[in-house]
Amino acid sequence: MKHSGKAALAALRLISFAGAGVVALLAGALLAKYIGTFVLEYLTWTLVGLWVLFTVFTFYFFRDPDPMVPTGPNLIIAPGHGKVDVIDTTTEAEFMGGECQRVSIFLSVIDIHVQCAPVTGRVALFKHTPGQYLSAMKTDSAQFNENVLIGLDTTEPPGEKIGVRLIAGLIARRIVPWINQNDIVQRGERISLIQFGSRVEVYLPRRAKIKVNLGDKAIGGETVIASFD
Repeated sequence: MKHSGKAALAALRLISFAGAGVVALLAGALLAKYIGTFVLEYLTWTLVGLWVLFTVFTFYFFRDPDPMVPTGPNLIIAPGHGKVDVIDTTTEAEFMGGECQRVSIFLSVIDIHVQCAPVTGRVALFKHTPGQYLSAMKTDSAQFNENVLIGLDTTEPPGEKIGVRLIAGLIARRIVPWINQNDIVQRGERISLIQFGSRVEVYLPRRAKIKVNLGDKAIGGETVIASFD
């Protein structure tokens, strides 16, 4: 699938940087004049152990299974993995043009952090907004935190608008989009990676019928969160 493996490459980059740091620290220890053999050996095994733990956690965090994208007409699927903790009506003026429905999904640090396109369509808006890094557990974090707003003009049904906002959190300080404005995306296609805990919001037209409830566990690329009946 498109963009498959990019999350693993991001994990390898972090692991390589961490490994280089461990090597540098050990090299510094070897050059120290007054360090004892026992201390050096203890430090070596401690640093290597920490790096191994970091490697295991990083590969776990950056896991990216292929989603089982549901078939069927006019479906809107969850762009991210996590807990549905907001379903309400809000105002999104930049792309939706006013009042719309919102489904917000909180991604904890143990969730998968690759995001998928909720519908098939064209990327009509791509806007990055710098901001703070408040906890993504706060449902109003989109007002203050760094975020990327993606506006999609749907092809099924044609002429509808769906907005997706990727929100950085307290730990997640890097949003890595894999799409650009005017790209054509397919439902379930990988579109981005947010490193560590974060939030994803979906903006829906008023006529879309919500299919999830508060507290539901959403699976990115699989869970149907709404449809145009």
